[in-house]
Amino acid sequence: MNTIDLNGRTAVVTGGAGGIGRAIAERLAASGSRVAIWDLAVEEGERDGFLFQKVDVIDETAVAAAAIRADDVLGGIDILVNNAGITGPTELLEHYAYAAWRRTVEVNLHSVFLCSRAVIAGMRARAYGRIVNIASVAGKEANPSMSAYSAAKAGVIGLTKALGRELAETGILVNCVTPGLIGTELLKQMSPEAVAASRAKIPVNRVGEPKEVAALVAWLCSDECSFSTGAAFDISGGRSSY
Repeated sequence: MNTIDLNGRTAVVTGGAGGIGRAIAERLAASGSRVAIWDLAVEEGERDGFLFQKVDVIDETAVAAAAIRADDVLGGIDILVNNAGITGPTELLEHYAYAAWRRTVEVNLHSVFLCSRAVIAGMRARAYGRIVNIASVAGKEANPSMSAYSAAKAGVIGLTKALGRELAETGILVNCVTPGLIGTELLKQMSPEAVAASRAKIPVNRVGEPKEVAALVAWLCSDECSFSTGAAFDISGGRSSY
C-alpha cells in the first residue's frame, strides 16, 4: 500500500460501518487520520481506533449534532467523505413507489447536502478542507430500472461541481468518485439480472474492490490533491471514459 500522509487530519466517513465506507475509513486511519464513522448500524463510542456515531444522515438535527460532537472529540473536521447510500428498488418507473423514490433520493443526495453544510463553516474558518462524495457510474450513464438511484447519483455529481466552484478560493476542495460495480454487500440490494447487466459493461471483466475505491479517495483527501476541485473521478474498470 502506498503511503498517503494524513497525519494530523481528522475525517468523517458517512456510511462507514461496512463496504466501501469501511474500506475508506480504514485507509484514512492507516494514513494517519483520526476518523469518525457516521452510520445507523453502529453503537456509539470510541473503539478500534474510530469514533463511532449513530447518525441518521437525512435527519438535519442529528447531522448538526453529530458534527459538533465529532468536532469536539477530534479537534476539528478536515475531511468529509459522503459515502452513505442505498440502491433502492430495481423497478420500472411506472411501478416505482413514491415512498421508495423519496427515500432513495434522500439517502443518496440529500445526505450529501446536509453533511457538507454541517462541516463547511469549520473548514472555512481553518481555510482548509477536503470533501469527497461517493457518486456512481450510474450518475453518468444510468442503470435501467434504477431511476431513483441514477437520478440521485447524477445529482451528487452536479452538487459536487457546484460546491467545488463555490468554495474554490477557500482552501476547501470538493470532488467525487464514480465507482462502477464494486464487490460489497450493497450488491445484494440489486437483482441478479441487474448485477449481471452491469458486469457485462465492464471492459476489464471483473468487479472492483472496496480497497481500490479507498485508495483513490485517500489521495483526494490529501494535500497531494491540490489543483482538482468540482471533478468526477472515474473508477469503473473502463465502463465510463469521462
